Amino acid sequence: MTAGTAAEPRAGENPIRVMVVDDHPMWRDAVARDLAAAGFDVVATAGDGEQAVRRALAAAPDVMVLDLNLPAKPGVQVCKELVGADPSLRVLVLSASGEHADVLEAVKSGATGYLLKSASAEELTDAVRRTAAGDPVFTPGLAGLVLGEYRRLASEPVPAAGADEPRAPQLTDRETEVLRLVAKGLSYKQIAERLVISHRTVQNHVQNTLGKLQLHNRVELVRYAIERGLDDA
Repeated sequence: MTAGTAAEPRAGENPIRVMVVDDHPMWRDAVARDLAAAGFDVVATAGDGEQAVRRALAAAPDVMVLDLNLPAKPGVQVCKELVGADPSLRVLVLSASGEHADVLEAVKSGATGYLLKSASAEELTDAVRRTAAGDPVFTPGLAGLVLGEYRRLASEPVPAAGADEPRAPQLTDRETEVLRLVAKGLSYKQIAERLVISHRTVQNHVQNTLGKLQLHNRVELVRYAIERGLDDA
């Protein structure tokens, strides 16, 4: 797959709206240029954290490609604010740092994926496309780290539910099956292949489950599933 075809929309579909945030102008421009050449709609760019928040709220991108090391406001804070304001926003961190602490902090702030700047243009365009679809995208070696952190978080004590709190919503068998595979770290594409259903159907099941459980993103969904042992099922 070439960078020029990775994001071409299907007939009747709008191109994926992307924003690029990086404090190095040459790098920022190069990434924006590569993504535009691949068929994405680059709706905004920003060079610092404060500017990123303002412009993202105005431009409403589908995906933000975000560096962590930003002046004015750090990338993790930008991510936390914007995902908090709009949970449908997907954030792909593109960073020079492969430090585990940076990766985990980014995921906890709401990032969908984490890619190192050593990635090729083709890897970046594929990662943005998959991020837009809701798949967690990580540089090889980091996905296992993130899943391990999910498990650690899930092992922490959870406050007991009060007697007057409503019962947990009932999921369908298919929703539970999809949730179990999400907890095992499978991408939406892999789940679709495993269950012999479409990628869009997997997305619909995940969105329905998020709504029923009153959760906001995949990070919370995986923690919920692991707390209930679904990753071992």
